[in-house]
Amino acid sequence: MSENTVIKCILKSLKNRLGKLELSIVIDTEQQLLENQELFLKLKERRSGTEAEFMLQNTELLEYKADIDVHLLPMPLEMGQTYDFYVVFGEKNEDTEPQQPQEKRLSAEVDTVELAFHIDQTTELLVLPYKTDKGNFSVKVKREAKIVRFDDIGINSEEITLKGYAGYLSSENQYQIKDMNLIMKKGGETPVEEKFPLQLERKMQGIDQIREDGFMPQLYHFEVKVSLKEIPFSIEKRFVYRLFMEYVCTDEEKTEIVFNSTALVLGDRKNKLKGLVSVVKSENGPIRYEIFKKKKKQTVCIRVNDYSMNTRIKYFVKGKKKRFVSKIKKLTKLRNRFITKTYKSLFMMASKMPVKRKTIIFESFNGKQYSCSPRAIYEYMRENHPEYKMYWSVNKQYSAPFDEKKIPYINRLSIKWLFAMARAEYWIVNSRLPLWIPKPEHTTYVQTWHGTPLKRLAMDMEEVHMPGTNTKKYKRNFIREASNWDYLVSPNAYSSEIFARAFQFNKTMIESGYPRNDFLHNDNNEETISAIKSRLDIPSDKKVILYAPTWRDDQFYAKGRYKFDLDLDLNQLRQELGNEYIVILRMHYLVAENFDLGPYEGFAFDFSAYEDIRELYMISDLLITDYSSVFFDYANLKRPMLFFVPDIETYRDKLRGFYFDFEKDAPGPLVKTTEETIEAIKEIASPDYELPISFGPFYDKFCYLESGRSSEKVVNTVFRAE
Repeated sequence: MSENTVIKCILKSLKNRLGKLELSIVIDTEQQLLENQELFLKLKERRSGTEAEFMLQNTELLEYKADIDVHLLPMPLEMGQTYDFYVVFGEKNEDTEPQQPQEKRLSAEVDTVELAFHIDQTTELLVLPYKTDKGNFSVKVKREAKIVRFDDIGINSEEITLKGYAGYLSSENQYQIKDMNLIMKKGGETPVEEKFPLQLERKMQGIDQIREDGFMPQLYHFEVKVSLKEIPFSIEKRFVYRLFMEYVCTDEEKTEIVFNSTALVLGDRKNKLKGLVSVVKSENGPIRYEIFKKKKKQTVCIRVNDYSMNTRIKYFVKGKKKRFVSKIKKLTKLRNRFITKTYKSLFMMASKMPVKRKTIIFESFNGKQYSCSPRAIYEYMRENHPEYKMYWSVNKQYSAPFDEKKIPYINRLSIKWLFAMARAEYWIVNSRLPLWIPKPEHTTYVQTWHGTPLKRLAMDMEEVHMPGTNTKKYKRNFIREASNWDYLVSPNAYSSEIFARAFQFNKTMIESGYPRNDFLHNDNNEETISAIKSRLDIPSDKKVILYAPTWRDDQFYAKGRYKFDLDLDLNQLRQELGNEYIVILRMHYLVAENFDLGPYEGFAFDFSAYEDIRELYMISDLLITDYSSVFFDYANLKRPMLFFVPDIETYRDKLRGFYFDFEKDAPGPLVKTTEETIEAIKEIASPDYELPISFGPFYDKFCYLESGRSSEKVVNTVFRAE
């Protein structure tokens, strides 16, 4: 068959036959071209590239059939897998020289392919067929799916009309949909959120043609009409709204649960949403309404702005300026790419030079700290293996602690650093390195990581809400980086299982406990605590509360700069607890705010920039956190903990999701308000207070390996050949 032969492979029907997907495929070409062809259906897992082929059976003219057992996919079912489907054409004639098989992507002309989903009872995973925004057929493995598909989008002088179907599928939560609402959101300095109820009709027609089990999936036809008069706007500036779907559900106990989808996408690249504009006269002049989609993410948006002549001229000029800035940004990107390419070339050249034997480069949190497990391993090596040459990779803006302690370091991303990294025999790092760095063959890369996972990681994340990336790109880049690791340090068996799956890591896992926690076992004494308090100028006559929350993926200023709202009322805490306690704030290193604690002088202290949280653990009598992995480390001290989680529903259901039942198994009480927090602290302060029943099983599961010798275990494993 000629490579130029035009062939379309179209999925015409799909059926779930009790765990088997029955596909009916039409080959759009001439029959004679297929006479000497042997046809196979290829499944290719997008992340790993693993493939499997299934024979296609010819049922009638140009029509073929394949049965795919979801338990016989190319890989065992795992969260985050995506399988793309291809039709492979191979020559039957053995007398002729074999040709390279051709393959064509399988497109889908079937509506609501999601109805053929399967829930695997063994893994509790959802195997979900879907149609890509390019119109191709794929299957992904998830735990839940919030489905929204548009059939029709229109606008006139009075209203916007949206029609389609939507639903919620889950392998874990048996929620029943009660209502659905369309949410329009505008961010910025003046955020706006409007809610519009959907008219729903259960999607029942044709179910028996897609499912053999008689199950009625929770999919609904919907229609919503949004009156243009109900959409807020401003004469001064454009309002751009994104659309979300709100699901109002009930659980088995009829408790109402509300959660939102991510921003709605069109799901059809061919639909350009062109011409969906309406200009309406108002008391303030003409107002322009436009429905459009963002180019990259296909997100459906609604733009509203004043359409007077002055405004039109203003936006014309603004558009010219924007295009000019865009050109400058493109030139900047080209420049940065050139620099990166040059650095990469230099790095590869330097890696060909003689290896610096017994040389180790350490780095913690992108060169910003002297902390965490790299610090613990460095200090153990310095004490027990002085024959090694050891240097730190340091962001020059954060070099003060290294200068003060006279620790040898190299400025990160400098030419000297480039040559040092390229020739070093070992790297010991606790977070990801830049992707452009090619790990030399002679370098052993030890990744210590930086926390026991509560929140879903990497490939286990269903959706990524971080700036500067998307779900597919984030996962691809993460796996590329993880493939460079030779060793990965794990604090316990629970983490080892998650790391191996979420990072797709198949090399040496060092299940040793975290080296950074050696300090909490070896130096937990009054002398150490008093010395740290004195050095930090912390009152010795008061108890210390450490508040250490994590960051939120979807709250950010820009890439790498995250927001954080301090929901704890410090004024109320001081009034109720100030005679007995002080509060130390330790914000995640990704949070951008500098909190003004001037009004709380003497009560609240900001130690977010302090080099190593381990010393703050040591001097604290109580930890308040949320979903940060700090509580796994702090548990080593067997001291009380509180979990301040006012947004737990959003965090659990939208942003990340948890690996275990956090609300049930957390080693301390969960609180949502400042009042509840104060009440819990007073209870902890009572003489007869005991750690909760959940603490013992928690400690035995997560801290059992940590006894003060984790650094030694890691060093003995990595350097045993020396």
